[in-house]
Amino acid sequence: MRGVFVTGTGTEVGKTVVAAVIARSRAAAGERVAVFKPAVSGLDEGGESDHSLLRRAARSSQPDDEIVPYRYGPPVSPHLGAELAGETIDRERLLDTARAAAAGPDFLVCEGVGGLLVPLTLGYLVRDLARELALPVVIAAAPGLGTINHTLMTIESARAAGLEVAAVVLSPWPPEPSVVEASNRKAIERLGQVLVEVMPRIELGDPESWPRMNLPVGD
Repeated sequence: MRGVFVTGTGTEVGKTVVAAVIARSRAAAGERVAVFKPAVSGLDEGGESDHSLLRRAARSSQPDDEIVPYRYGPPVSPHLGAELAGETIDRERLLDTARAAAAGPDFLVCEGVGGLLVPLTLGYLVRDLARELALPVVIAAAPGLGTINHTLMTIESARAAGLEVAAVVLSPWPPEPSVVEASNRKAIERLGQVLVEVMPRIELGDPESWPRMNLPVGD
């Protein structure tokens, strides 16, 4: 399986946007790209869903069920969304869906849910899924105050599970970064011994304007 697993240091750190830009970059380079997300919640809040944005970015024609097998209305953790819906997220279904998505295309972009230790069930974490898919990990993180601790803990958590951390992406990166933001980037790169890239704020409705992100993953 060629691809990447995009996770975040938490919620609202640009994880879906980073995954979308990676998918778009691969598609723009002529690759056939598929996308996958184990679960999505918060659909009751309206707006474009994560899986719809990923599909659009990848120029994919995958139906919803082939991208994200579990979809919930309330903005809650996947395990709670499943509980409220009267079901349990099934590990085998997740793995089968991801592997089926990767079977034909050249590259698979998987986006996790929240951070690595978010439970899909109370016995199966996002990190467990990433480990079974055995894809290199890209970590999306905010550039501002507090990100060093969150990002280094995420790197440690990934490596403790035997995952390869390919890069950290700080987003949205301002046109003129502050002293704190610039220092954070250097600190994460040095202390985490990891490539740290940055991504500016993008216009989601205009993929042609998105930057190209060619990270050393899946090659």
